[in-house]
Amino acid sequence: MRFLCIYKPGRAEGSPPAPQEMAEMGKLIADAKKEGWLIATEGCLPSALGARVRRTGDKITVTDGPFTESKEIIGGYALIQAGSKAEAVEYTKKFLQCAGDGESEIRQVYEG
Repeated sequence: MRFLCIYKPGRAEGSPPAPQEMAEMGKLIADAKKEGWLIATEGCLPSALGARVRRTGDKITVTDGPFTESKEIIGGYALIQAGSKAEAVEYTKKFLQCAGDGESEIRQVYEG
């Protein structure tokens, strides 16, 4: 089963991780890819560079960033392979140990 893990950092948007945190994350990513459970992962640029597109009925609106509700800002994502949701949670706990404060929403990807 594949799971999408959406990371919402607990730090202010645009705050770069410390070099030690980057090194730890690099090691986790390399190990996870070697072990076969990490399919893809990327961080997101600040919301000031993004936009939200919304459709309501026949109307489509576009809102340029930055977005003010920081607890809703997505800092990055990982697409992982796991045998169960419980296993995906364990992998996500490993990630958060490196990433620091924040939360990660885990959603199983539909596979027809």
